[in-house]
Amino acid sequence: MNRNVGIVGVGIMGTAMARNLREAGFSIVGYDPVPSAAERLNSLGGQALMSPRAVAEAAPIVIMSLPKAEALTEVISGVDGIAQAAGTGQIVIECSTLPLDIKQAAHDVMQKNGKVLLDCPISGTGAQAVAKDLVILGSGDQAAFERCAPVFAGMSRVQHYLGPFGRGSIMKYIANHLVTIHNVAAAEAMVLGIKAGIDPAVVYDTLADSAGTSRMFQMRGPLMRDERYDEPTATIRMQLKDISIIDAFAADLDCALPVYAAASQVYHAGAALGRREQDTAAVCAVLETMHGIDRTKLKS
Repeated sequence: MNRNVGIVGVGIMGTAMARNLREAGFSIVGYDPVPSAAERLNSLGGQALMSPRAVAEAAPIVIMSLPKAEALTEVISGVDGIAQAAGTGQIVIECSTLPLDIKQAAHDVMQKNGKVLLDCPISGTGAQAVAKDLVILGSGDQAAFERCAPVFAGMSRVQHYLGPFGRGSIMKYIANHLVTIHNVAAAEAMVLGIKAGIDPAVVYDTLADSAGTSRMFQMRGPLMRDERYDEPTATIRMQLKDISIIDAFAADLDCALPVYAAASQVYHAGAALGRREQDTAAVCAVLETMHGIDRTKLKS
């Protein structure tokens, strides 16, 4: 197969994907409007190009990891968007968590221009992306999905094909529903231990391999234990973006999510307390504030 792969969006996820694909033997071309991101891609041995269209003309398979819906619309349908690229048959692997109607509109534009958009959100954080510990939640054209198998293998641990376009996003909403809850549950357990006079390190070390553990407790627990929130792999800001998408999706289905709704409020409180750009593990600090806990006094 052609070993050129494109990446549009060279943020935390895109950078990790580019690095892993380079190590798997792929040549990487990419685009990001942020100069530092383009420089980062070049430093990894990739080649930063001037537009999404140029990326799609240089690589038959393009991965997109974008922060918001407006970016997807511009990257696909803009003057220098992928839909305008010469040739047909290009496959775009869309990995972002975005509203499904926005993705469907992009899919339709691509289809009209003889190109394929796959809906392939990713379950995993930036740290997991670095370790190639991502799960692909794929949907759309099955033949195109299967054609991307070597690319998926180069950047992820597991790949699930879930059926027609949009099923990947729906499964990601469900996965993020669980992440929202489990992360706050991990923080609440940590705070319960602290209130009971138990050292956070003891709480983590005891429970991380217990029946009560979760993937979120194992991943975010060390950050909560050590109060390390300022080098995020997933921010409260991004979690709130996902929460707004899940809220709208569940509302359309008339599906009540009471446990998730309660957990969501802790992230909103985090934003109100100025922690929007911190790691989502900072919900632990939010709960500590609610309980009047000052760890510096506990240590003295």
